[in-house]
Amino acid sequence: MPRRRTSSSSSSTAPRNRTPQPVRIQRRTFGDVVKAGLALVALLVLVVGVPGALAVFIGWPLPHEVPSLQWLQSEITVSTFLNILTVVVWLAWAQFTACVLVEVKAALSGVGVPGRVPGAGPSQLLARQLVAALLLVGATAASLTPGLSQLGHGMEGNQKPAVAAAQQTPGLFAQQQEQAADSAAALAAQASQAAAHADAKQHGDTKYYRIQPPEGRHHDSLWEIAQRHLGDGRRYKEIYELNKDRVQPDGSKLSEASLIRPGWIMEMPGDARGGDLVEVPDTGAQVSPDLQQQLHDYAKTGDQAHGSAQGGAEGVSGGGQVSVPQQRPAPAPDPGHQQRDGGDVASDSADSFGLPEALLTAPLLAAGLLGALGRRRRQALWQSAYGAVGGRRGMQPPTPTGDAADAQDALLVGADPEGVRLLDRSLRGLATQLAAESRALPTVYAAWLTGGDLHLQLAQPAGRPPAPWQLGQDQTFWMLARADGERYEDVDTAAPFPGLVSLGTLDDSRLLLNLEAVPGIVSLSGREADRAAFFASVAAELATNGWSDRMTITLVGFGENLTPLAPSRLRHLDGIDDLIETMEAETRQRRGALGAAGHDSVLTGRTGPAQHTRWAPHLVLLAAQPSAEDAVTLAELASDASRLGIGYLVGTETGELPGASWEMEVTPEGRLLAPLLGLELDAQLLPLPQQRAVVELFVEADPERDPQGPAPAPPFLVDISEQGRPAVYARLVGPYEIIGLDTPDGDRSALLHEALALLLLHREGVHPRVLSSALWPRGVTDDVRDALLDRLRVWLGTDPDGTPRLSADPTGRLVLAKSVVSDLDVLRSLYHEATQGKGVDSRVVRGRLLTDALVLVRGPLLADRPEGRYRWLTHEIIDAQLPLLVADIGLALSAFHLEKDRAEKAIEALGAALNSAPGDERLWHELLRATHATGDVDRLRALAADLVARGGARGVPPRTEALLDELLPSWRGGATAAG
Repeated sequence: MPRRRTSSSSSSTAPRNRTPQPVRIQRRTFGDVVKAGLALVALLVLVVGVPGALAVFIGWPLPHEVPSLQWLQSEITVSTFLNILTVVVWLAWAQFTACVLVEVKAALSGVGVPGRVPGAGPSQLLARQLVAALLLVGATAASLTPGLSQLGHGMEGNQKPAVAAAQQTPGLFAQQQEQAADSAAALAAQASQAAAHADAKQHGDTKYYRIQPPEGRHHDSLWEIAQRHLGDGRRYKEIYELNKDRVQPDGSKLSEASLIRPGWIMEMPGDARGGDLVEVPDTGAQVSPDLQQQLHDYAKTGDQAHGSAQGGAEGVSGGGQVSVPQQRPAPAPDPGHQQRDGGDVASDSADSFGLPEALLTAPLLAAGLLGALGRRRRQALWQSAYGAVGGRRGMQPPTPTGDAADAQDALLVGADPEGVRLLDRSLRGLATQLAAESRALPTVYAAWLTGGDLHLQLAQPAGRPPAPWQLGQDQTFWMLARADGERYEDVDTAAPFPGLVSLGTLDDSRLLLNLEAVPGIVSLSGREADRAAFFASVAAELATNGWSDRMTITLVGFGENLTPLAPSRLRHLDGIDDLIETMEAETRQRRGALGAAGHDSVLTGRTGPAQHTRWAPHLVLLAAQPSAEDAVTLAELASDASRLGIGYLVGTETGELPGASWEMEVTPEGRLLAPLLGLELDAQLLPLPQQRAVVELFVEADPERDPQGPAPAPPFLVDISEQGRPAVYARLVGPYEIIGLDTPDGDRSALLHEALALLLLHREGVHPRVLSSALWPRGVTDDVRDALLDRLRVWLGTDPDGTPRLSADPTGRLVLAKSVVSDLDVLRSLYHEATQGKGVDSRVVRGRLLTDALVLVRGPLLADRPEGRYRWLTHEIIDAQLPLLVADIGLALSAFHLEKDRAEKAIEALGAALNSAPGDERLWHELLRATHATGDVDRLRALAADLVARGGARGVPPRTEALLDELLPSWRGGATAAG
């Protein structure tokens, strides 16, 4: 069925484009003026005319004294009926007037969706249309779209200039802002007259520009100044270099390119052109003496402008800029470590050892991918074991090679799981605290991770945050110190801000944008390959991040191959028509559901009684350039999207996208620019080669993937004969012991043991950066890492032929010699030989090998590892592999004994396996069969009662229940009696 198209008239109401170009003001048509005039007349008639007519022609409709019972029982006359009707009209007028006031306040303040007037659906809709038509003539796109406005403003106590104070919060204090704007506009007019008078002066005169006051919500920026007066917005850095650290008329200084105030003076390059520039000397008689003195004083600071380099923001930026939040003083670093707080990757070496930088420098993305990959591999492992037939039991996950191996190493090095855990617990903890205080969640536009601290940028002030959160540099910042955030525990509440996603970094700070809170569309321009890399990074992080619950991510125009990362979250649509049809239906459904639930936004429903059941975010990533008509339709859908939990990120080739609220550009150099927001970051990207490598890791781990050929062999098989006795033998299954090496002296012993354990669990080789990031999760310097490797080589020594037991393979990965063996290697080799080697043809050999293997199991892996170490094990799946391997050995040995009717021996083998794998349902099933084979009904009944007790409130698993029905039909009566 063809999709309905929106009429062209709708384009006039769509939000207008905001690009890093000179501001374009759309001319209002005569029809717009007529509509505004009719709206004004209608409002005057309804708000002023109706009460006036009632007062003149009807008068006071209510009794002048308290009615008596006799009055109430009297006959209803025409006069009484008219008075009752008049009261109804007065109430309707009061309700409509309240609607008009609410809509006018919302339109002027720009706070977003206006509040509801109870029971005033049609009246409020009429009021909204009339107010919108009236304000349409004077409104600008900036006045309709709040932006990222106050990230990182400096604190100056209470001594703030009026204009800067008015700009602190978008949409609030409108009257103060207008007064400040009028004052600054007068100065700007004087400067403009001076510039016109100075046009005839010689080229050598110095030119200055005064920062203009905001127009609506649009604030001046260095990019736009450079665009207007130098012809290229990218030349803003020249203006910055000419003026940084120079004292401005209000006493503050320009310390960052995004931190500028109305009323500041900027010295311009010599080739600057434009009517609002002022030249010095001889500014002209029409310039006020105060402005002449300010220009003269500022000109004298030019010689010493670069004499000092003071860091940090000393002033409050204009309302349209974004900058890094103020940082607390950092603790003194450990000389042997390089900090990696906030997810910054330690500089382990001058190069990356060939690992992809895109994954090394994206700690939150890497942590999400690594966690999702681990879960996928565990799922495949368990599914292989429980649904296995024949040789698929005990299947080993494939070992990555080539680019996939490099991608996996980069994920291990770059991942910051602690940062993800901290972010997740902090946000959920905040939501829990606000709910306990019966306070609504604030609308969060963005978050900064800076020096380990978390800064939330609010759309508008929301009062004081609950402890341990603190107010940041202004009322729109909530800040949580890392030490305070670490005190949060896991809580059972919905993720409050699942739409947060990393955009990039500025120095040591990482910016996350809340896509579902953006009031409209976010557009992205740049080359196609650069846009695709940015889109892929956003999609991959949203699909796998650890601070969200359920989510839908719709991809259009890219990402067909990204679906394996999260099939339950990611979906791909073929074209824009399908997208618009889908989003029109979902937008209608969400609006209706919100209205029926009585919620103002999804945040209310997400943290209320209905949490976890609805209001999951839906984020649309559209890489294809929409047509003009489709762009208008998307803008209309996105106009109310932030209230509905829907976000739109749309690509554009030209940078011109009608209806875009916030605009960004990714450059070929990997920079992310948003000049009107004051953003210039190192973009977080996932280029195509890294996309393919990461997807390959997930495809290989797909539990639904049917492997071809026989089950893969373990990555390392040892000689289990007497001649294969190793030179160094490490016992990892159970308490950690090493045989064949002297115990190192001093505090370095634990570090050397941990490094050796990591190498033993990865016989395929360990990348040097993976080793160092595992041992020092917060980073380490090159000399410390190299010193450890030297000590490890000396400790392991060499084989009799002089071959070192620790070396590097052709790819640079560290590998152990075959003479260094662990009991886990032997365990795998014994089971492999018993089931796929000599034990296949010899029953006696199979029984001996399986018995020897089970004897090696002394407990869980590294049972006595010290607290705080071996955290890298959380990335491994050995904790799932080892119990399954032990269970497979126990099952095989049980089957071996049952073939000869040795039920007691089978029970003994199964009991030994259950000590290390008590949760494996297969072992309990075989134990039931072996116990049944003994013919002892009482023993079987006791085992059934034990299984019922273990099940607790969850009950017995269905397959176990079916087996009990087969072996012991009377078990239910015994379970009831036991209960």
